[in-house]
Amino acid sequence: MGILIDDVVIIRQSEREGEPSVITVNCPDKTGLGCDLCRLILFFGLSIARVDVSTDGKWCYIVFWVVGKPSTRWGLLKKRLLGVCPSCSSASGISFYRSELQPPKPPDVFLLKLCCHDRRGLLHDVTEVLYELELTIKRVKVSTTPDGKVIDLFFITDTRELLHTRKRQEDTYDHLKSVMGDAMISCDIEMVGPEITACSQGLSFLPPAITEDKFNLEMLDERQSERLTFNSVSITMDNSLSPAHTLVQIVCQDHKGLLYDIMRTLKDYNIQISYGRFTSKERGNCEVDLFIMQADGRKIVDSSKQAALRSRLQMELIRPLRVALESRGPDIELLVANPVELSGKGRPLVFYDITLALKILNTSIFSAEIGRHMIGDREWEVYRVLLDEGDGLSMPRNMIAEAVWKMLMGWE
Repeated sequence: MGILIDDVVIIRQSEREGEPSVITVNCPDKTGLGCDLCRLILFFGLSIARVDVSTDGKWCYIVFWVVGKPSTRWGLLKKRLLGVCPSCSSASGISFYRSELQPPKPPDVFLLKLCCHDRRGLLHDVTEVLYELELTIKRVKVSTTPDGKVIDLFFITDTRELLHTRKRQEDTYDHLKSVMGDAMISCDIEMVGPEITACSQGLSFLPPAITEDKFNLEMLDERQSERLTFNSVSITMDNSLSPAHTLVQIVCQDHKGLLYDIMRTLKDYNIQISYGRFTSKERGNCEVDLFIMQADGRKIVDSSKQAALRSRLQMELIRPLRVALESRGPDIELLVANPVELSGKGRPLVFYDITLALKILNTSIFSAEIGRHMIGDREWEVYRVLLDEGDGLSMPRNMIAEAVWKMLMGWE
């Protein structure tokens, strides 16, 4: 027996502007399901106002209250949410959900080569088109020639898995042409092999601003108290309220992707949420209550494990990304490091937010590069953007870094 596929994800759009829409997910449970759902909601640009989670380890019921935009593609969101739930099969014309038998095949990677005349905001406009077409940027290499032309190399994957077709490629070209206009000189799309798309290869050198010790996720001393408060982040762990679960209570300032940051941390630690509630409060604060247990079905009683989890959650909430502005000879380089899940996925739309912030600041980009790099014991997606100062930056350096940080955190 199972549940009809139409009932797995139900979206009830708000009838009044400003009121939250409700997304209900009712399906078999799997490790990291909450993380995958939150990542998709973040990808579609929705803000989560409230969440209720309930699961017995086999079946889960999750309700999201989200605030969207007039341009939100609700039908497509439902399709993508269904895609991360356990797969379905057909029986007598009725679709039911079943457990996944094997991991999905890695998506094909394509190289999008663009040559165009440069202008301010061009890179963000291209990035926005790729986002709207559901083309995910895996790596990018952007450079400007002395004669004012830009050569963009985007390594992308297609969520729709159609980029190998002529129609999908022509559609991509038409969308890019409509935005770039006469600035476009040429556009080519081709599938590339794994020897070219080795995204896990790290960058040759990273400056101390990204790798220095103050950013390392050091574990807390076991002698520290059960309650930790730092920079408006309060984390409490309690084993006395449930015979089978550890209660984690978090009070902190809200930011874009906050629930995703919590969920991906628990997913990497292979921790299951049995019951949970997230509520966004006034003045940008939020409260999270989670009843969790380990993969073996037991609560977390070991003090060192509690300290490790509490420390990691604290750091992920205080600084989910790293942002720095460094001098690179006579030039200025913006660096942003985005943590990668153990599954290989990183926070979505980081490059989109970076280029949007720089476009708003009217700051030109001379070159850009994305690559994977090991920092400490974790893999990070590192974005390096060399700024074109021209006649000089329009604002102080620290204000540029702050503007990019606020955009990434949703505080713009």
